[in-house]
Amino acid sequence: MEHRKSSIIHMAAGTLASILLLPCLVRLVRHRKEWSETLRDEIRMVRDYDPSITSDAQVVLTYSGLHAVWLHRWANQLWIHKHQLAAQFVCQFARVLTGIEIHPAAEIGKRLLIDHGTGVVIGETAVIGDDVVIYQGVTLGGVKNQPGWRHPHIGNNVLFGAGAAALGAITIEDGVKVGAHSVVLSDVPAGHTVVGAPAKIVR
Repeated sequence: MEHRKSSIIHMAAGTLASILLLPCLVRLVRHRKEWSETLRDEIRMVRDYDPSITSDAQVVLTYSGLHAVWLHRWANQLWIHKHQLAAQFVCQFARVLTGIEIHPAAEIGKRLLIDHGTGVVIGETAVIGDDVVIYQGVTLGGVKNQPGWRHPHIGNNVLFGAGAAALGAITIEDGVKVGAHSVVLSDVPAGHTVVGAPAKIVR
């Protein structure tokens, strides 16, 4: 009886491992050059941005914001391949490990930098462009529970100060700066700075 239970547990573990790893391994083999370049690009980005970093190893081993992004890519591939439960499992593992929660379906561009990332939450239908900087406590959330687009779409080169929130199906265009603890509830045109709750354009 015990042997049978052990066999069932091993089979279940093997099945779970296949579900969690296979889509990512297949994609890694097919796109290994692209992924290698992406990893180097992101390590370089962190080192350029944070003067306290002294080596590539420090980035790889200790930078929780980057860990969250890497784990999100894994979860996102599982989500795309219709393994939603496994994707959510990876998402929750990332949240426990890093304090950052990114829904597996969220779309993230290149070189997303999450600095001091504890408390960052990024919702399911959020879309984030390239070279975005997000500090701790930022929420890209929804205000309604209906299906469809309900989280912010963020352009390129956008910066979110600590504790800021962007809520609902809004668009924040390229080059926008969102002040710390601001609450953005409507679209923001490119190149502006917004502060306050609700956020208003100040520059």
